[in-house]
Amino acid sequence: MTAHTSPARVARLGQNQYGKAEVRVVRVVRDGATHHLKDLNVSVSLSGAMDDVHLSGSNANVLTTDATKNTVYAFAQKHGVQSAEAFAIHLARHFVTRQEAIHRARVRVEEYAWDRIGPREGGHSFVRDARETRTTEVGYDGTRWQVVSGLKDLVVLNSTDSEFWGFARDEYTTLEETRDRILATEVAARWRFAWNSDDQSPPAWEEEYARVRGHLLDAFAGTYSFSLQQTLYAMGARVIEQTPGVDEIRLSLPNRHHFLVDLAPFGLENDNEVYYAADRPYGLIEGTVLREGAEAAIPVTD
Repeated sequence: MTAHTSPARVARLGQNQYGKAEVRVVRVVRDGATHHLKDLNVSVSLSGAMDDVHLSGSNANVLTTDATKNTVYAFAQKHGVQSAEAFAIHLARHFVTRQEAIHRARVRVEEYAWDRIGPREGGHSFVRDARETRTTEVGYDGTRWQVVSGLKDLVVLNSTDSEFWGFARDEYTTLEETRDRILATEVAARWRFAWNSDDQSPPAWEEEYARVRGHLLDAFAGTYSFSLQQTLYAMGARVIEQTPGVDEIRLSLPNRHHFLVDLAPFGLENDNEVYYAADRPYGLIEGTVLREGAEAAIPVTD
């Protein structure tokens, strides 16, 4: 009689998380006749003792994603939204400290800017700002914090002071060298703060955002560029050198190519005046700049 044995287990549960994504919340502060607006898109991800829900279907340790959504709305009223970072910190601390099964929370926030329409009596009219989207990602494990702020969709252009020549060539190279070109990109940047403990005083988040953004723009405008890589490093290095509370910055710079239009068939010269902006494909330049002695911690991809 042949004995039957259970097959050897070949699968095991790996890293996992769950939460509520893209909770849209708008907070209005009514300061008499003048109103203030914060417009956020909040995504919460939770992880911890979640083996049972995956392996047996037991929901005993699962805080519902509906409760997560409701917490975002309640905290917008209870704590207000002083900054995207402060709001995310309030949420992350709540989930980790109130639920025993939750060991780590990650809160991502996008903030959309509105400009006041003025002068208008009452100060309650706004227009959606077409500039960049502000971002933050806060991680908390009950002991240590990681705050990575950032921005995306920041479109910048230099109409001169950019060259590109002396590059490697092979049998497939067709690009011509240039000593004067338009340099344009759509900046996505994420920077990690040194602050990581409640024992330390947190940064002034709003001021730090404005400071980093200003350094990125100043470095882009002030760098005579021989490559977009050189410009990327100049932007990152300026942030690290001028912002002591930032230990790491990661930049993603798509090269928004502008090509001179050939007007010779029409008997016209084109002395770096008329271009067409190519949508795709585009070069994508990415890199990280670190404070000396710091370890890289921002993930290469989301």
